[in-house]
Amino acid sequence: MLCAGIDAGSRAIKVVLMDGETFEVVASGIMDQGVEHDALALRLFDEVLKGSGCSRDDVSRIVATGYARHGITIADTTITEITCHACGVRHLVPEAMTIVEMGGQDSKLLRLNSEGAVYDFAMNDRCAAGTGRFLELVAERLGVELLALGQMADRSIKPAAISSMCAVFAETEIIGLLASGVTREDIAAGVQASVAARVASMAGRNVTPPVIFTGGVAMIPGMDRALQSALRHPVSVAPDPQMTGALGAAILASGQLGNIRQDTG
Repeated sequence: MLCAGIDAGSRAIKVVLMDGETFEVVASGIMDQGVEHDALALRLFDEVLKGSGCSRDDVSRIVATGYARHGITIADTTITEITCHACGVRHLVPEAMTIVEMGGQDSKLLRLNSEGAVYDFAMNDRCAAGTGRFLELVAERLGVELLALGQMADRSIKPAAISSMCAVFAETEIIGLLASGVTREDIAAGVQASVAARVASMAGRNVTPPVIFTGGVAMIPGMDRALQSALRHPVSVAPDPQMTGALGAAILASGQLGNIRQDTG
C-alpha cells in the first residue's frame, strides 16, 4: 500500500511516496514552483513514480499541503502545512516540542503537546522580511547564491543592525549600508539576525525545547545559529528540512486510508 504527500509550496513543490504500512519513504522529489501549480505537481509526481518503478494505480491515497494545495487536482484531500510539518517533524524527531518552519512566503512557530499535536501556533505571512524570499532578495543584492549567504555571514566582524520591519524598507536600508561602506559580510550576518529576531518575536518567552528548525530556510548555513541566538534555546535542523511537509502529508494519507478501511471493513 503506497501513499503520497504533495507539498505545493510558494517556492518549490515536494513529493514523498511512502509505504503506508512501514512508513518507509519509497521515493521523493522536488522542483521549483511556477505559475501552473497543478501541472508541475503532476509532472513531479509522475517522475517520482517512474523513478520508483510504480504507477498511479499503486498509490492508494494522496494528501496535498502547502501554499497551493487546493489547486492539486490529483489529491484526495488537503491538510494544512501546520499539521503536516508537525507530523513530519515529530516522525523524524519524536521528542520535538517546538517547531520553527521558515519557507519562501511565511514563517511559522508551532507548539506541540506531549502527544505531538499542535496546540498553538504563530505565523508571519504579511511581510516578506521574516521569510526566505527576503533572504533571496538580499543574496541577489549582495551578489551571492542564497546558500552562500551563510558562509558570507560567517566572515562578519560586526553584524550590521537592520532595523526596518518591512522588506521593502529593509532592502533600501541595505543599499544605504553598502553605500556607507559596511561590508557585505556584516550585512549578511545582520540580515540573518534580523530574520531570526522576527521569528523570536512570534515566540515570546514561551519556547519549550527541543526546538526543531525546518523548511527551506533551514538549509541556509548559519540560520540555525542565528535562530538559536534569537530564541536563547538550542536549535536543531530537521533531517532533510525542505521535505518535512510532504513527509507529514504522506504519513497522514496513510492514517486516513487506515481509517477508511476500518470504517468500511
